[in-house]
This record gives sequence, C-alpha cells and structure tokens, in this order.
Amino acid sequence: MNLGIICPQHDAEGIKKIKEMGLSFAEFDINADDISYLNIEEIKKALVEYKVSLGAVGRWGRNRIEKDGSINKKEQADEFFLIDMCEKTGCPVYITGINYVETLSYYENITSAINYINSLMAYASARVKICVYNCHWNNYIDKPQEWNIVHDHIKELGIKFDPSHTINGGRDYMFESVNYGNKFYHMHLKGTINVNGNRVDDPPAGMDDINWGALLSVLRYHKYEGMLSIEPHSETWQGELGEKGVKFTINYFKKMLFIED
Repeated sequence: MNLGIICPQHDAEGIKKIKEMGLSFAEFDINADDISYLNIEEIKKALVEYKVSLGAVGRWGRNRIEKDGSINKKEQADEFFLIDMCEKTGCPVYITGINYVETLSYYENITSAINYINSLMAYASARVKICVYNCHWNNYIDKPQEWNIVHDHIKELGIKFDPSHTINGGRDYMFESVNYGNKFYHMHLKGTINVNGNRVDDPPAGMDDINWGALLSVLRYHKYEGMLSIEPHSETWQGELGEKGVKFTINYFKKMLFIED
C-alpha cells in the first residue's frame, strides 16, 4: 500500500507540495468544466523531478448521462482525455461516477450506466484500470445494491472506497470492505464523526470514529496494493490547525504501514 494525498493543484507546484509533505504519491481530482488548463508535459516532468507518482486521477459530480439516457459526449471526451493522461503519466487508476436521471426508470438508469462505463473500459483497454467512487455526489453506483448489478456485470470494474461515505449513508464499512474489498482499486483516508446517524464533522483520519487498523487489516486480507489517499475534508480543521491535522494523519498511517522516514 502506498500513502499519498489529494494534490492541492494540478501542476508542478502542487506536486512539489506533495514532496514537501514527505509523501511520494498524489491524486488529482479534476472536476472543473474546462480541463484544458492541464499541461501533461509539465506534470510528467514534475513527477520525475520530485520523485512523486500519480496514484489516481478522478472526476467527480459530472452529468455523464443525458436526460434521455444517452451518453454526454463532452463528458465522455473529457474522460477519454484524462484516461490518456493517466497512461502518459504512469497513473494506474481512473475514477468516475454515474448520475441518476429521475425521469428514467431504475432499469433504464442501470442500462445507461453500464453502457457508459463500458465505453470507458473499452477506451482504457488494458492501459488504465477504471473504478467508480462510493461517494453519492451525482453518483448512485456507490453501494452494494448497485455494485451487485453493475460490478457483477462488468467484472474488471473497480471501486474507489471511502469508509466515511458508507458510515454517513447508514451502512457498515467493515461489511462492505470484507465483502467488496477484492474490487477496491483506490482508497480515501477521510475521518468522520457520526452521532445518531448524523454527520458532525470529518476530522483528520485517525482522530475519528473509524477503526483504521481493522480496515487496513481487511485490505491486507484482500492483498490490496493500491494507494491510500489522504483527503482533508473538515470545516473545523482549517488553516494552521488543518496543516497539523494532515501531519498527524501522515504520521499515524506511516506507523500502520511500517513506513520509515
């Protein structure tokens, strides 16, 4: 398992900051409508210069499926570009999601999701692994009900897993990790505190409700070899306090991964 963090910006300066944190893996989350700002050659050069690997690229919150169930060609083209960027930078994983169209039936939605994901899988071929994030941000392929259909149909499709989303969705993250961990291609390390079914805050991982030791043990059981990506996500832990929280999480997981500085 490789410890890294979501990159603060998608350029050489962002990659440099990852190295300054004492980490050697980065995740790019590219959610803007216009992705033409990405300079792949600059990114490649910086990854080599700072000895940082790009562990995953993801795109959240987009409308991939049109109101009639057809493919949004602009989004598909953007994701093809990002898959190509993964290959060019040596990134093994691309993360996507599928929006639910309320005017369509559940069957029609599932069919559209499978068609769209299959288009990404076919384009990526054996170059890059594709997975779907388990966050509900404009995505419903985020839980066992849909995994049992979509992932069972598309055998090579993986899951980007974040236990905080499972907890805040009222489900059991240990159950999901035990039963679906063999499909995990990427992991987010985001703490959460949830009381009586209500989210309170997402403090630094290691200062929250999640039993990270047990979860990492399940990942080892499944022989998970992907990235563990730190995601700072708290309204409370901001500024200097937030920086201290990130340092705590880095040190916390380095110990559990037996990483020596």
